[in-house]
Amino acid sequence: MNFIQTRGCDATRAKSVTFSEAILNPIASFGGLYVPENLPELGEAFLNEHLNASYKELAAAMLGRFEIDIEKNVIDEALKLYDKFDNPSNPVPVVKVKENLYVSELYHGPTRAFKDMALQPFGVVLSSIAQKRGEHYLILAATSGDTGPAALETFKNRANVQVACLYPDGGTSDVQRLQMVTEDAKNLKVIGINGVFDDAQNALKRLLASSEFKAALQEKNILLSAANSVNFGRIIFQIIYHIHSYLELVRQSAITMGEKVYLNVPSGNFGNALGAYYAWKMGLPVEKIIISSNENNVLTRLIKTGKYDLRDAHVVNTTSPAMDILKSSNVERILYDMFGFERTRELMQDLESKNFYELSSAELTELQKSFDADFCTGDEGKAYIKDTFDNNGYLMDPHTATCMKSYETCSNPAIKTIAYSTAEWTKFSPVIANALTGEVDAQDIVALESIAKEAKLSIPPMIKELFGKEIVQKTVIEKEDIEKEILKFL
Repeated sequence: MNFIQTRGCDATRAKSVTFSEAILNPIASFGGLYVPENLPELGEAFLNEHLNASYKELAAAMLGRFEIDIEKNVIDEALKLYDKFDNPSNPVPVVKVKENLYVSELYHGPTRAFKDMALQPFGVVLSSIAQKRGEHYLILAATSGDTGPAALETFKNRANVQVACLYPDGGTSDVQRLQMVTEDAKNLKVIGINGVFDDAQNALKRLLASSEFKAALQEKNILLSAANSVNFGRIIFQIIYHIHSYLELVRQSAITMGEKVYLNVPSGNFGNALGAYYAWKMGLPVEKIIISSNENNVLTRLIKTGKYDLRDAHVVNTTSPAMDILKSSNVERILYDMFGFERTRELMQDLESKNFYELSSAELTELQKSFDADFCTGDEGKAYIKDTFDNNGYLMDPHTATCMKSYETCSNPAIKTIAYSTAEWTKFSPVIANALTGEVDAQDIVALESIAKEAKLSIPPMIKELFGKEIVQKTVIEKEDIEKEILKFL
Protein backbone atom coordinates (compact mmCIF):
# COMPACT_ATOMS: atom_id res chain seq x y z
CA MET A 1 0.00 0.00 0.00
CA ASN A 2 1.21 3.49 -0.83
CA PHE A 3 0.63 6.76 1.01
CA ILE A 4 -0.59 10.07 -0.38
CA GLN A 5 -0.67 13.65 0.89
CA THR A 6 -3.42 15.53 2.72
CA ARG A 7 -2.83 18.86 0.96
CA GLY A 8 -2.05 17.53 -2.51
CA CYS A 9 1.33 17.16 -4.15
CA ASP A 10 3.80 19.91 -5.04
CA ALA A 11 6.45 19.48 -7.70
CA THR A 12 9.16 18.44 -5.25
CA ARG A 13 7.69 15.15 -4.03
CA ALA A 14 6.34 11.94 -5.50
CA LYS A 15 2.53 11.71 -5.61
CA SER A 16 2.64 8.56 -3.49
CA VAL A 17 5.28 6.93 -1.33
CA THR A 18 5.83 3.66 0.50
CA PHE A 19 5.12 3.25 4.22
CA SER A 20 8.82 3.36 5.06
CA GLU A 21 9.24 6.60 3.10
CA ALA A 22 6.20 8.11 4.83
CA ILE A 23 7.52 7.39 8.31
CA LEU A 24 11.09 8.47 7.56
CA ASN A 25 9.87 11.78 6.05
CA PRO A 26 6.50 12.46 7.71
CA ILE A 27 5.83 16.04 6.51
CA ALA A 28 4.32 16.09 3.01
CA SER A 29 3.74 18.75 0.33
CA PHE A 30 2.56 22.20 1.45
CA GLY A 31 3.18 21.19 5.09
CA GLY A 32 0.62 18.38 4.93
CA LEU A 33 0.68 14.82 6.26
CA TYR A 34 0.71 11.34 4.75
CA VAL A 35 -2.39 9.11 4.72
CA PRO A 36 -3.08 5.67 3.24
CA GLU A 37 -4.10 5.71 -0.42
CA ASN A 38 -7.00 3.54 0.69
CA LEU A 39 -7.88 1.73 3.89
CA PRO A 40 -8.06 -2.08 3.94
CA GLU A 41 -11.48 -3.62 4.50
CA LEU A 42 -11.70 -5.79 7.59
CA GLY A 43 -15.37 -6.37 8.25
CA GLU A 44 -17.09 -8.99 10.37
CA ALA A 45 -15.26 -11.91 8.75
CA PHE A 46 -11.91 -10.51 9.95
CA LEU A 47 -13.31 -9.83 13.42
CA ASN A 48 -14.70 -13.38 13.73
CA GLU A 49 -11.45 -14.86 12.45
CA HIS A 50 -9.49 -13.03 15.17
CA LEU A 51 -11.97 -13.28 18.00
CA ASN A 52 -9.65 -15.50 20.02
CA ALA A 53 -6.37 -14.07 18.73
CA SER A 54 -3.76 -12.67 21.08
CA TYR A 55 -3.01 -8.96 20.84
CA LYS A 56 0.21 -9.65 18.91
CA GLU A 57 -1.59 -11.99 16.49
CA LEU A 58 -4.29 -9.38 15.88
CA ALA A 59 -1.67 -6.67 15.36
CA ALA A 60 0.30 -8.79 12.87
CA ALA A 61 -2.87 -9.60 10.93
CA MET A 62 -4.02 -5.97 10.80
CA LEU A 63 -0.59 -4.73 9.72
CA GLY A 64 -0.60 -7.46 7.06
CA ARG A 65 -3.79 -6.00 5.58
CA PHE A 66 -1.99 -2.68 5.07
CA GLU A 67 0.69 -4.51 3.03
CA ILE A 68 3.43 -2.22 4.36
CA ASP A 69 6.98 -2.58 3.06
CA ILE A 70 8.43 -3.82 6.35
CA GLU A 71 9.85 -7.34 6.59
CA LYS A 72 7.93 -9.86 8.68
CA ASN A 73 10.88 -10.49 10.98
CA VAL A 74 11.06 -6.76 11.80
CA ILE A 75 7.33 -6.64 12.56
CA ASP A 76 7.66 -9.74 14.72
CA GLU A 77 10.55 -8.15 16.63
CA ALA A 78 8.56 -4.92 17.06
CA LEU A 79 5.47 -6.70 18.39
CA LYS A 80 7.59 -8.65 20.89
CA LEU A 81 7.94 -5.40 22.83
CA TYR A 82 4.38 -5.91 24.07
CA ASP A 83 5.99 -8.61 26.23
CA LYS A 84 7.30 -5.70 28.37
CA PHE A 85 3.72 -4.83 29.38
CA ASP A 86 2.13 -5.96 32.65
CA ASN A 87 0.33 -8.88 30.97
CA PRO A 88 1.96 -9.84 27.66
CA SER A 89 -0.97 -12.05 26.65
CA ASN A 90 -3.39 -9.14 27.09
CA PRO A 91 -1.57 -5.79 27.20
CA VAL A 92 -4.86 -3.85 26.98
CA PRO A 93 -7.40 -5.05 29.55
CA VAL A 94 -10.97 -3.79 29.14
CA VAL A 95 -12.76 -3.32 32.47
CA LYS A 96 -16.45 -2.78 33.20
CA VAL A 97 -16.84 0.38 35.29
CA LYS A 98 -20.54 1.26 35.07
CA GLU A 99 -23.62 -0.11 33.38
CA ASN A 100 -22.80 -0.12 29.66
CA LEU A 101 -19.49 1.70 30.27
CA TYR A 102 -16.20 -0.15 29.78
CA VAL A 103 -12.70 1.30 30.08
CA SER A 104 -9.92 0.18 27.76
CA GLU A 105 -6.71 0.53 29.77
CA LEU A 106 -3.94 1.59 27.42
CA TYR A 107 -1.34 2.39 30.09
CA HIS A 108 0.18 -0.95 31.10
CA GLY A 109 3.49 -0.41 29.28
CA PRO A 110 6.89 0.72 30.58
CA THR A 111 6.07 4.46 30.83
CA ARG A 112 2.48 3.94 32.12
CA ALA A 113 0.76 5.85 29.31
CA PHE A 114 -0.99 4.97 26.07
CA LYS A 115 1.85 6.27 23.91
CA ASP A 116 3.70 3.01 24.64
CA MET A 117 1.11 1.15 22.55
CA ALA A 118 2.44 2.76 19.36
CA LEU A 119 5.91 3.96 20.24
CA GLN A 120 7.27 0.68 21.61
CA PRO A 121 6.98 -1.12 18.22
CA PHE A 122 7.58 2.06 16.21
CA GLY A 123 11.10 2.44 17.62
CA VAL A 124 12.10 -0.99 16.36
CA VAL A 125 10.61 -0.37 12.91
CA LEU A 126 12.27 3.00 12.34
CA SER A 127 15.67 1.92 13.66
CA SER A 128 15.56 -1.21 11.48
CA ILE A 129 14.78 0.81 8.35
CA ALA A 130 17.62 3.21 9.12
CA GLN A 131 20.09 0.35 9.63
CA LYS A 132 18.98 -1.38 6.45
CA ARG A 133 19.55 1.83 4.46
CA GLY A 134 22.81 2.62 6.23
CA GLU A 135 21.38 5.99 7.27
CA HIS A 136 21.40 7.93 10.54
CA TYR A 137 18.33 9.82 11.76
CA LEU A 138 17.53 12.57 14.18
CA ILE A 139 14.08 11.85 15.63
CA LEU A 140 12.25 14.94 16.85
CA ALA A 141 9.58 14.57 19.53
CA ALA A 142 7.39 17.30 20.99
CA THR A 143 5.49 16.26 24.09
CA SER A 144 2.73 17.48 26.35
CA GLY A 145 3.84 14.79 28.78
CA ASP A 146 3.36 11.24 27.47
CA THR A 147 4.95 11.09 23.99
CA GLY A 148 8.32 12.19 25.37
CA PRO A 149 8.87 9.44 27.95
CA ALA A 150 7.57 6.79 25.53
CA ALA A 151 9.76 8.01 22.65
CA LEU A 152 12.87 8.17 24.84
CA GLU A 153 12.15 4.69 26.21
CA THR A 154 11.75 3.07 22.80
CA PHE A 155 14.70 4.80 21.07
CA LYS A 156 17.31 4.76 23.84
CA ASN A 157 20.52 3.04 22.71
CA ARG A 158 18.98 2.03 19.37
CA ALA A 159 21.32 1.98 16.40
CA ASN A 160 21.33 4.76 13.80
CA VAL A 161 18.99 7.11 15.70
CA GLN A 162 19.34 10.11 17.98
CA VAL A 163 16.38 11.80 19.66
CA ALA A 164 15.73 15.43 20.57
CA CYS A 165 12.67 15.66 22.82
CA LEU A 166 10.98 19.04 23.44
CA TYR A 167 8.67 19.59 26.40
CA PRO A 168 7.06 22.68 27.98
CA ASP A 169 8.91 23.37 31.22
CA GLY A 170 6.31 23.38 34.01
CA GLY A 171 3.65 22.00 31.65
CA THR A 172 3.90 18.30 32.58
CA SER A 173 3.38 16.33 35.76
CA ASP A 174 6.44 15.76 37.95
CA VAL A 175 6.46 12.05 37.12
CA GLN A 176 6.36 12.78 33.38
CA ARG A 177 9.22 15.27 33.76
CA LEU A 178 11.29 12.82 35.82
CA GLN A 179 10.75 10.10 33.23
CA MET A 180 12.43 12.40 30.69
CA VAL A 181 15.13 14.25 32.62
CA THR A 182 16.56 11.09 34.23
CA GLU A 183 17.20 9.38 30.87
CA ASP A 184 20.97 9.03 30.43
CA ALA A 185 21.42 7.24 27.10
CA LYS A 186 23.95 9.10 24.95
CA ASN A 187 21.67 9.20 21.90
CA LEU A 188 18.95 11.16 23.76
CA LYS A 189 18.60 14.91 24.35
CA VAL A 190 15.74 16.35 26.43
CA ILE A 191 15.03 20.06 26.05
CA GLY A 192 12.66 22.01 28.25
CA ILE A 193 11.30 25.19 26.68
CA ASN A 194 9.81 28.29 28.24
CA GLY A 195 6.44 27.95 26.54
CA VAL A 196 3.52 25.59 26.00
CA PHE A 197 3.11 22.36 24.04
CA ASP A 198 1.90 24.17 20.92
CA ASP A 199 5.22 26.05 20.89
CA ALA A 200 7.09 22.74 20.97
CA GLN A 201 4.90 21.21 18.26
CA ASN A 202 5.16 24.31 16.04
CA ALA A 203 8.93 24.15 16.37
CA LEU A 204 8.91 20.47 15.44
CA LYS A 205 6.81 21.09 12.32
CA ARG A 206 8.94 24.08 11.32
CA LEU A 207 12.17 22.09 11.63
CA LEU A 208 10.72 19.14 9.72
CA ALA A 209 9.87 21.50 6.85
CA SER A 210 13.08 23.59 7.02
CA SER A 211 15.50 23.05 4.14
CA GLU A 212 18.16 25.03 6.06
CA PHE A 213 17.89 22.76 9.11
CA LYS A 214 17.96 19.65 6.93
CA ALA A 215 21.06 21.00 5.15
CA ALA A 216 22.78 21.57 8.49
CA LEU A 217 21.97 17.97 9.43
CA GLN A 218 23.14 16.68 6.07
CA GLU A 219 26.59 18.14 6.74
CA LYS A 220 26.69 15.70 9.65
CA ASN A 221 25.26 12.85 7.49
CA ILE A 222 22.04 12.90 9.51
CA LEU A 223 18.48 12.74 8.15
CA LEU A 224 15.33 13.94 9.92
CA SER A 225 12.13 12.26 11.12
CA ALA A 226 9.63 12.59 13.98
CA ALA A 227 8.05 10.51 16.72
CA ASN A 228 4.89 12.61 17.10
CA SER A 229 1.58 11.45 15.69
CA VAL A 230 2.19 13.56 12.58
CA ASN A 231 4.06 10.34 11.72
CA PHE A 232 1.77 7.62 10.37
CA GLY A 233 4.10 5.05 11.90
CA ARG A 234 2.45 6.02 15.18
CA ILE A 235 -1.12 6.02 13.84
CA ILE A 236 -0.99 2.56 12.28
CA PHE A 237 -0.30 1.00 15.69
CA GLN A 238 -3.07 3.09 17.29
CA ILE A 239 -5.74 1.49 15.11
CA ILE A 240 -5.10 -1.94 16.60
CA TYR A 241 -6.23 -1.39 20.18
CA HIS A 242 -9.64 -0.11 19.09
CA ILE A 243 -10.25 -3.39 17.28
CA HIS A 244 -8.88 -5.36 20.25
CA SER A 245 -11.12 -3.49 22.70
CA TYR A 246 -14.21 -4.29 20.66
CA LEU A 247 -13.27 -7.98 20.50
CA GLU A 248 -12.69 -7.94 24.27
CA LEU A 249 -16.34 -6.91 24.78
CA VAL A 250 -17.44 -9.76 22.53
CA ARG A 251 -15.25 -12.20 24.48
CA GLN A 252 -16.76 -10.93 27.75
CA SER A 253 -20.28 -11.46 26.30
CA ALA A 254 -20.95 -7.76 26.87
CA ILE A 255 -21.93 -7.38 23.20
CA THR A 256 -22.65 -9.65 20.27
CA MET A 257 -20.52 -9.56 17.15
CA GLY A 258 -21.72 -6.75 14.89
CA GLU A 259 -23.32 -4.75 17.71
CA LYS A 260 -22.39 -1.06 17.52
CA VAL A 261 -20.56 0.74 20.34
CA TYR A 262 -19.47 4.26 21.17
CA LEU A 263 -15.74 4.93 21.26
CA ASN A 264 -15.09 7.69 23.82
CA VAL A 265 -11.61 9.18 23.42
CA PRO A 266 -9.87 11.82 25.57
CA SER A 267 -8.27 13.95 22.91
CA GLY A 268 -5.35 16.32 22.60
CA ASN A 269 -3.50 15.92 19.31
CA PHE A 270 -6.30 13.67 17.92
CA GLY A 271 -4.11 10.67 17.05
CA ASN A 272 -6.03 8.33 19.35
CA ALA A 273 -9.33 9.52 17.88
CA LEU A 274 -7.96 9.18 14.35
CA GLY A 275 -7.07 5.56 15.07
CA ALA A 276 -10.67 5.02 16.19
CA TYR A 277 -11.98 6.67 13.02
CA TYR A 278 -9.80 4.52 10.77
CA ALA A 279 -10.86 1.36 12.65
CA TRP A 280 -14.49 2.32 12.02
CA LYS A 281 -13.83 3.02 8.35
CA MET A 282 -12.14 -0.38 8.08
CA GLY A 283 -15.23 -2.17 9.37
CA LEU A 284 -15.41 -1.91 13.17
CA PRO A 285 -19.09 -1.58 14.23
CA VAL A 286 -19.20 1.93 15.74
CA GLU A 287 -22.20 4.11 16.54
CA LYS A 288 -20.16 7.30 16.91
CA ILE A 289 -16.80 8.55 18.18
CA ILE A 290 -17.09 10.86 21.18
CA ILE A 291 -14.31 13.38 21.71
CA SER A 292 -13.64 14.31 25.35
CA SER A 293 -11.69 17.51 26.04
CA ASN A 294 -10.64 19.67 28.97
CA GLU A 295 -10.89 23.48 29.22
CA ASN A 296 -8.75 23.72 26.06
CA ASN A 297 -11.89 22.75 24.20
CA VAL A 298 -11.16 23.75 20.60
CA LEU A 299 -12.20 20.27 19.45
CA THR A 300 -15.59 20.54 21.17
CA ARG A 301 -16.23 23.86 19.42
CA LEU A 302 -15.13 22.45 16.06
CA ILE A 303 -17.46 19.47 16.31
CA LYS A 304 -20.38 21.49 17.71
CA THR A 305 -20.06 24.61 15.52
CA GLY A 306 -17.70 23.83 12.63
CA LYS A 307 -15.35 26.63 13.72
CA TYR A 308 -11.68 26.10 14.54
CA ASP A 309 -10.98 29.45 16.13
CA LEU A 310 -7.65 30.28 17.77
CA ARG A 311 -7.80 34.06 17.24
CA ASP A 312 -8.19 34.90 20.92
CA ALA A 313 -7.22 31.51 22.31
CA HIS A 314 -4.39 30.70 24.66
CA VAL A 315 -3.45 27.42 26.30
CA VAL A 316 -5.00 26.96 29.74
CA ASN A 317 -2.97 24.89 32.20
CA THR A 318 -5.31 22.19 33.46
CA THR A 319 -5.38 19.08 35.66
CA SER A 320 -5.15 16.98 32.46
CA PRO A 321 -2.00 18.53 30.92
CA ALA A 322 -1.46 15.98 28.14
CA MET A 323 -4.55 17.53 26.50
CA ASP A 324 -3.43 21.17 26.92
CA ILE A 325 -3.24 21.61 23.15
CA LEU A 326 -4.84 24.07 20.74
CA LYS A 327 -3.60 22.87 17.33
CA SER A 328 -4.57 19.21 17.03
CA SER A 329 -2.48 17.94 14.14
CA ASN A 330 -4.47 14.84 13.24
CA VAL A 331 -7.73 16.70 12.60
CA GLU A 332 -6.13 17.39 9.21
CA ARG A 333 -6.28 13.72 8.30
CA ILE A 334 -10.02 13.66 9.10
CA LEU A 335 -10.58 16.75 6.93
CA TYR A 336 -8.75 15.08 4.06
CA ASP A 337 -10.77 11.88 4.37
CA MET A 338 -14.07 13.75 4.37
CA PHE A 339 -13.42 16.71 2.06
CA GLY A 340 -10.37 15.96 -0.12
CA PHE A 341 -6.96 17.59 -0.50
CA GLU A 342 -7.96 20.93 -2.07
CA ARG A 343 -10.40 21.81 0.72
CA THR A 344 -7.97 20.51 3.37
CA ARG A 345 -5.18 22.71 2.04
CA GLU A 346 -7.52 25.71 2.02
CA LEU A 347 -8.67 25.09 5.61
CA MET A 348 -5.18 24.46 6.96
CA GLN A 349 -3.76 27.52 5.23
CA ASP A 350 -6.56 29.58 6.83
CA LEU A 351 -5.65 28.15 10.23
CA GLU A 352 -1.97 28.95 9.73
CA SER A 353 -2.49 32.47 8.35
CA LYS A 354 -5.64 33.59 10.18
CA ASN A 355 -5.78 31.25 13.22
CA PHE A 356 -9.30 30.38 12.08
CA TYR A 357 -11.32 28.29 9.69
CA GLU A 358 -14.99 27.44 9.40
CA LEU A 359 -16.66 24.42 7.83
CA SER A 360 -19.71 24.87 5.65
CA SER A 361 -23.04 23.65 7.03
CA ALA A 362 -22.85 20.58 4.77
CA GLU A 363 -19.30 19.84 5.95
CA LEU A 364 -20.32 20.22 9.60
CA THR A 365 -23.20 17.81 9.06
CA GLU A 366 -20.74 15.31 7.59
CA LEU A 367 -18.36 15.73 10.54
CA GLN A 368 -21.18 15.26 13.05
CA LYS A 369 -22.19 11.95 11.44
CA SER A 370 -18.99 10.52 12.88
CA PHE A 371 -18.23 12.67 15.94
CA ASP A 372 -19.83 14.21 18.99
CA ALA A 373 -17.96 16.05 21.76
CA ASP A 374 -18.04 17.67 25.18
CA PHE A 375 -15.47 19.08 27.58
CA CYS A 376 -14.89 18.66 31.28
CA THR A 377 -13.45 21.19 33.73
CA GLY A 378 -10.79 20.25 36.25
CA ASP A 379 -13.22 20.44 39.15
CA GLU A 380 -15.75 18.30 37.30
CA GLY A 381 -12.99 15.80 36.51
CA LYS A 382 -11.96 15.52 40.16
CA ALA A 383 -15.59 14.97 41.12
CA TYR A 384 -15.81 12.14 38.57
CA ILE A 385 -12.58 10.62 39.92
CA LYS A 386 -13.94 10.56 43.46
CA ASP A 387 -17.44 9.42 42.52
CA THR A 388 -16.21 6.59 40.31
CA PHE A 389 -13.76 5.42 42.98
CA ASP A 390 -16.26 5.67 45.86
CA ASN A 391 -19.21 4.11 44.04
CA ASN A 392 -17.62 1.81 41.49
CA GLY A 393 -14.24 1.02 43.05
CA TYR A 394 -12.42 2.21 39.94
CA LEU A 395 -9.42 4.56 40.05
CA MET A 396 -8.81 6.73 37.00
CA ASP A 397 -6.51 9.55 35.96
CA PRO A 398 -7.72 13.09 35.09
CA HIS A 399 -7.68 12.49 31.32
CA THR A 400 -9.88 9.42 31.60
CA ALA A 401 -12.18 11.42 33.89
CA THR A 402 -13.05 13.76 31.00
CA CYS A 403 -14.74 10.79 29.33
CA MET A 404 -17.17 10.45 32.24
CA LYS A 405 -18.88 13.74 31.44
CA SER A 406 -19.21 13.08 27.70
CA TYR A 407 -20.46 9.58 28.51
CA GLU A 408 -23.34 11.26 30.33
CA THR A 409 -23.99 14.02 27.80
CA CYS A 410 -23.28 12.44 24.41
CA SER A 411 -24.20 8.74 24.70
CA ASN A 412 -27.40 6.79 24.32
CA PRO A 413 -27.34 4.81 27.60
CA ALA A 414 -28.71 1.74 25.82
CA ILE A 415 -25.56 1.46 23.69
CA LYS A 416 -22.30 0.21 25.17
CA THR A 417 -19.43 2.68 25.43
CA ILE A 418 -15.69 1.95 25.34
CA ALA A 419 -13.81 4.81 27.00
CA TYR A 420 -10.04 4.93 26.68
CA SER A 421 -7.82 5.37 29.71
CA THR A 422 -4.66 6.99 28.44
CA ALA A 423 -2.56 7.14 31.61
CA GLU A 424 -2.15 5.33 34.92
CA TRP A 425 -3.05 7.09 38.17
CA THR A 426 0.65 7.29 39.03
CA LYS A 427 1.30 9.94 36.34
CA PHE A 428 -0.96 12.58 37.95
CA SER A 429 -1.02 11.68 41.62
CA PRO A 430 -1.39 15.18 43.19
CA VAL A 431 -4.64 15.77 41.26
CA ILE A 432 -6.01 12.36 42.17
CA ALA A 433 -4.97 12.66 45.82
CA ASN A 434 -6.74 16.02 45.96
CA ALA A 435 -9.86 14.44 44.44
CA LEU A 436 -9.88 11.48 46.83
CA THR A 437 -8.69 12.96 50.12
CA GLY A 438 -8.75 16.74 49.69
CA GLU A 439 -5.01 17.12 50.26
CA VAL A 440 -3.57 20.15 48.49
CA ASP A 441 -0.17 20.78 46.84
CA ALA A 442 1.21 17.39 47.86
CA GLN A 443 4.53 16.43 46.29
CA ASP A 444 4.20 13.58 43.82
CA ILE A 445 5.84 10.96 46.04
CA VAL A 446 3.61 11.94 49.00
CA ALA A 447 0.50 11.87 46.80
CA LEU A 448 1.50 8.50 45.34
CA GLU A 449 1.82 6.96 48.78
CA SER A 450 -1.46 8.54 49.91
CA ILE A 451 -3.36 7.11 46.93
CA ALA A 452 -1.71 3.71 47.25
CA LYS A 453 -2.85 3.54 50.88
CA GLU A 454 -6.37 4.80 50.11
CA ALA A 455 -6.87 2.48 47.12
CA LYS A 456 -4.88 -0.47 48.53
CA LEU A 457 -2.57 -0.44 45.50
CA SER A 458 1.18 -0.74 45.00
CA ILE A 459 3.21 1.97 43.29
CA PRO A 460 4.76 0.33 40.20
CA PRO A 461 8.56 0.02 40.61
CA MET A 462 9.35 1.97 37.41
CA ILE A 463 7.53 4.96 38.93
CA LYS A 464 8.83 4.68 42.48
CA GLU A 465 12.46 4.43 41.41
CA LEU A 466 12.23 7.74 39.49
CA PHE A 467 12.48 9.71 42.72
CA GLY A 468 15.93 8.32 43.48
CA LYS A 469 17.41 8.77 40.00
CA GLU A 470 19.92 11.45 39.09
CA ILE A 471 18.63 14.29 36.91
CA VAL A 472 20.97 14.33 33.93
CA GLN A 473 18.95 16.31 31.36
CA LYS A 474 18.99 19.86 32.71
CA THR A 475 18.53 21.99 29.58
CA VAL A 476 15.74 24.61 29.68
CA ILE A 477 15.82 27.28 26.95
CA GLU A 478 13.76 29.90 25.14
CA LYS A 479 11.81 28.50 22.18
CA GLU A 480 13.84 30.67 19.77
CA ASP A 481 16.99 28.71 20.71
CA ILE A 482 15.66 25.20 19.94
CA GLU A 483 17.43 24.72 16.60
CA LYS A 484 20.77 25.94 17.97
CA GLU A 485 20.47 23.64 21.00
CA ILE A 486 19.71 20.59 18.86
CA LEU A 487 22.65 21.24 16.56
CA LYS A 488 24.90 21.65 19.61
CA PHE A 489 23.73 18.23 20.86
CA LEU A 490 24.53 16.62 17.51
